[in-house]
Amino acid sequence: MAVAKQRYAFESKIHVYRATRRMTQAELAEAVGVSRQTIVQLERNRYNPSLLLAYSIARVFGVTVEDLFDFKENE
Repeated sequence: MAVAKQRYAFESKIHVYRATRRMTQAELAEAVGVSRQTIVQLERNRYNPSLLLAYSIARVFGVTVEDLFDFKENE
């Protein structure tokens, strides 16, 4: 069975906002209730966050989900 190509892709800017705030991955993880490894995977674009997690992270930085992630449609 062939694996379907995902229609959308995203690129995280979490590391940029985190660096601006001088916040560690562990501090952000604690603020949103996930492990530091989850933040690592998000920053490497290897984990697709739930809408609730994306919103929670955006709230920590006072931005929108769209500010935090660049979404694009795959061709």
